[in-house]
Amino acid sequence: MELKLPSPCVVILVGPGASGKSTWAAELFAPELIVSSDRLRALVGAGEDDIAASADAFALLDVAVKQRIGRRLTTVIDTLGLDKERRIRWLELAREAGMPCVAVGFDTPADECRRRNRERSAKRIPADVLTSQLRSWAAVKKDLPDEGYDQVLQPTAVRVVPEAFVQAGAAAVRQAERPSGLRFGLQLSSYTHPAGRAGMAEWVREVAARAEAVGFDAIYVMDHFRQIPQVGRAWDDFLESWTTLGYLAACTTRVRLGTLVSGITYRNVAHLGKIAATLDVLSGGRAVCGVGLAWFEAEHKAYGWSFPPVAERYALLEDALQLLPVLWGPGNKPFHGKVLDVPDTTCYPRPLQEHLPVLVGGSGPRTLRLAARYADAVNVFGDVTAVRKASGLLGDRPVELTHLSTTLVGKDSQELDQLVQKLRPRNVNPARYAALVNAGTVDDQIGRFRELSEAGVAEVMISLPDLETLDTVADVISAFRV
Repeated sequence: MELKLPSPCVVILVGPGASGKSTWAAELFAPELIVSSDRLRALVGAGEDDIAASADAFALLDVAVKQRIGRRLTTVIDTLGLDKERRIRWLELAREAGMPCVAVGFDTPADECRRRNRERSAKRIPADVLTSQLRSWAAVKKDLPDEGYDQVLQPTAVRVVPEAFVQAGAAAVRQAERPSGLRFGLQLSSYTHPAGRAGMAEWVREVAARAEAVGFDAIYVMDHFRQIPQVGRAWDDFLESWTTLGYLAACTTRVRLGTLVSGITYRNVAHLGKIAATLDVLSGGRAVCGVGLAWFEAEHKAYGWSFPPVAERYALLEDALQLLPVLWGPGNKPFHGKVLDVPDTTCYPRPLQEHLPVLVGGSGPRTLRLAARYADAVNVFGDVTAVRKASGLLGDRPVELTHLSTTLVGKDSQELDQLVQKLRPRNVNPARYAALVNAGTVDDQIGRFRELSEAGVAEVMISLPDLETLDTVADVISAFRV
């Protein structure tokens, strides 16, 4: 199993010449991550073997390492690493930047180093110099464990991954050995595509059909009236949520359909209940009513809606959570809440589901308490630690915990790197983008979702930066079909 290092990190290679440091680094890391004394010697001198340029090369190396670590960029330092003073300085820079730092010791047998050196056509190290390096390495390797690195490694297979995937390998093994079930929902968060608005209906239909075919249990849409800044521009094409769900009801046969989530300020709450009931009937009993506090103040202002203070929106949300089940029930009894007053709750046809599920979006303690008291599910985001905290606040209340994240999936690390390079904005470095979209291979994602399942999550909702990866996601979903 490959070892996963958290991104960003500092990797210091330590060992004598001809021990395999540069070969190992080149096989496992992108060239732009490696700061190599040999390459810098070629830059400031006549070539990689220009020993007279060594002092200038190492001075440049120190500057490059300091600048990269200062920018919190993964940095692989490919030099002899036998100088303790330099190693400790690099370690201190990593600590100042809040970055993990590992040392990789290349304990290649002396005879093998000498054989490799003899067979070199270029960059051959003088025999006496190599002997001195081997002698130094014998002492250095004893010091490494006590110098304070997060880990001292042997040159094994490693990969730098977003923090969310550092422990995913072991979790994926647990999923393979003791499978657990998990539901998957696809969140549609963007409607920008090459066919434009003329082809949008067909594009939505195709996406929905593919989502059902690859095994998704639900399709959710964001409830906004223009694109949110976290995803795109305000003038990007963006469909109204409940109208889109009605269309999806006709395009699909199996998946549940819901908003993730409807801002409680966007509609008269009784009207929202009527809309959800209608969707449930027309979809054959597949509706989910997602509601939340509403947060996008600029959207309210743009459409001329008031944006009440947080306390007033919480009061409205609490009333709504109590009104909706009354509205979907028999009869027409009045509802009188703290801020809502509905004289007649007639809503026919009633939903086909005996209990139309209500999902609350939000991770704050007050939101979680409301969800635990009135809702069927709550949707949170964040890492496994945040999910465990939310689960603890919910206690043993009979409310499902669901999780939303942006998720980029590649078949393997090579394809994943290509996707990151293709999709990342020009001003965002690849590692930062990979962390933002939880970029991982199929096995990485299986491990991440297993960890979320172990933290109490019953359903994961994922937003895909590239819907062309839907078929790859199928391999992740199938791992949780038990």
